Amino acid sequence: MLRFFILIIATSLAGCMLGPDYQRPVVDMMKSYNYEVKEAQKTANTDWWRQFRDPVLDDLITRALAGNKNVRIAAANIEQAAGLLTQVRSQLFPQVNYGANAARQRLSEKNATPVPSTVSNPQESFQLFAGASWEIDLWGRVRRLSEAARANMLASVEARRGIILSLVASVASSYLQLRGFDEQLAIARRNLASYQDSVRLFELQFKYGQISQMNVEQARTQYETAAAAIPQLENQIVQTENAILILLGCNPGPVPRGKSIYELAIPAVPAGVPSEVLESRPDILQAEQNLISANAQIGAARALYFPTISLTGNYGVSSSALRSLFKGPAETWSYAGSIIGPIFTAGAVSGQVKQTEAARQAALLGYQASIQSAFADVENALVARQKLGDQLDAQRRLVNASKEYERLARLQYDGGYTPYFTVLQAQQQLFPAELNWAQTRASFFVSLVNIYKALGGGWVNEADKLTGGKE
Repeated sequence: MLRFFILIIATSLAGCMLGPDYQRPVVDMMKSYNYEVKEAQKTANTDWWRQFRDPVLDDLITRALAGNKNVRIAAANIEQAAGLLTQVRSQLFPQVNYGANAARQRLSEKNATPVPSTVSNPQESFQLFAGASWEIDLWGRVRRLSEAARANMLASVEARRGIILSLVASVASSYLQLRGFDEQLAIARRNLASYQDSVRLFELQFKYGQISQMNVEQARTQYETAAAAIPQLENQIVQTENAILILLGCNPGPVPRGKSIYELAIPAVPAGVPSEVLESRPDILQAEQNLISANAQIGAARALYFPTISLTGNYGVSSSALRSLFKGPAETWSYAGSIIGPIFTAGAVSGQVKQTEAARQAALLGYQASIQSAFADVENALVARQKLGDQLDAQRRLVNASKEYERLARLQYDGGYTPYFTVLQAQQQLFPAELNWAQTRASFFVSLVNIYKALGGGWVNEADKLTGGKE
């Protein structure tokens, strides 16, 4: 008997595993990025948000990593996937159980067949037993299911890293946009105060007949233009603040401010080659784990074509008297083996095989699509940074030119050489130019954030440490 069990165990461990073994698909790689920045530095593996040198931003990101609900949900999903892996792997080993029961029964003595005097009435019975069962994984079905479950767990890990990546980038981007809105609001209020002074002055001049009402209404037009911009900016500020606090896992409210949009330091642009993106982007790694899982499911499905071999055994004691339960004659045992295999399933097995093969094809296409999307994200982020930098320089020159234009126009108007329409025209150009300059500067900083997000990188591991997670 012992030799038989040893033979079964050895056969199980050496059994074949049906289905294809996973091999990473060949990917059509980019050789380089078209808009690679010349001064790029290898900084993607650091907590890059500290390069803005704004302690308030650093604190917001730390709070978000500690309190964001989606990060906590992702951590719970990992625990769930790990539990499923443990459950699936348990089928590789014998399952041992135990049981006990006791009963007392009295038979009616008024039956047609009376109870013999030799039979005790009431009757008692006691049982205590242990059992074991084991499905021998000859065809690798359980091992393939374990492989799939492990890949699903690793996919959950990468999903959590992806959430951390998006969280840090979202907090940083929203904060930078908020500081941009703050600067635009300051510009609008400053211009509103200036235009209000002009309206009051012109109203006095009109009262004493020095200017026409047209000049007054022209000045009032500028004032109302700035006044109309302020509520819109205030609305955007409140909505952005609420969005940041939701990312932090807090209720809506005000957000503390740090450095202005003009005081923030410009982070270095990280270097990266396309092949590194495959090893660092959580979404790509998650897609690959999904592909591994789908590939393993094929083997598990194909194993259903073959018979299932199971061993069962029971050992225990049984007696009608509790005092005799552990005596020699009360011993009872049994063992058995069974083989069950399909003959006709009306397509139940073949349907599962086709389903897993189609799922693998879908996972493969999803993996390839995630790679292409990642390359596009990096390329878009790089070109956005370059073009926004050019736009920011042009916008700065436009603001300087508009300020000089407005200064000269006012000098000529005060000297009586030009009508007020010239000043109005200059102000109409300066006000939106200043707003666009602040907005473009915020967008430029956001483009730097998007580069770090697109490249992935080891900084996600640094951020994960702030969540209390374990690698």
